[in-house]
Amino acid sequence: MDDREHVVTEADESAPGARLRRRPQQARSRARVEAILAAADRILSQEGYEALTMRRIAEEAGTPVGSIYQFFPDKSAVVDALGRRYLDAFKSAIDGLVDRAVGGELADPVGMMVDVYAEIFRSQAGGMALWAGRHLSPELARADEASNAYIAEGLQRIVEHLIGGPGDRRAQRAARMVVWAANAVLHEVFKGGGEPDPEAVDELKRMLNAYWADLHGRLAATEG
Repeated sequence: MDDREHVVTEADESAPGARLRRRPQQARSRARVEAILAAADRILSQEGYEALTMRRIAEEAGTPVGSIYQFFPDKSAVVDALGRRYLDAFKSAIDGLVDRAVGGELADPVGMMVDVYAEIFRSQAGGMALWAGRHLSPELARADEASNAYIAEGLQRIVEHLIGGPGDRRAQRAARMVVWAANAVLHEVFKGGGEPDPEAVDELKRMLNAYWADLHGRLAATEG
């Protein structure tokens, strides 16, 4: 019997960007949604996307499959919820880095940025499995692009703070380049699901530090 036969018809349109059938209001419901998403994350990280079914999620979460359908209409909705959670972690990280830069706490901005994002990649094995296979809905793909743009804007603010004034188009372009390069390298480093190569992360730092030194020199020359 197809899992979709259990679909509930009521939807909650009040949650922008979330494909939940209804928002969990009570603590018990919120805990159940958390258990569902945690189970889906474990399956993604340990068994891969193809193993992720509503029945498998229910088994891993220790909950009836019908309980999952109370909140999520299908597997893709679970994946979207997980994906948005992964992206939120990156956005929160860049906010924290911007605050630390403005507060004068980033003595090594490149090293700190790489370390923070490497830890997110390391701790989100399910997210890495999802992104590596590119099993993204159009909505989640757009959210990914928006998240990268948000991170690039944050990096541009850090660059402008470090050079002591607003940057030009080079600063904007450089921030995007850093996001693209860091994403590509870290996805490659963490895609296997095992222990990453710390030397590869160090090489990323060296590469980005060289790029930052060159950019800083060019921007400083312009200001002068």
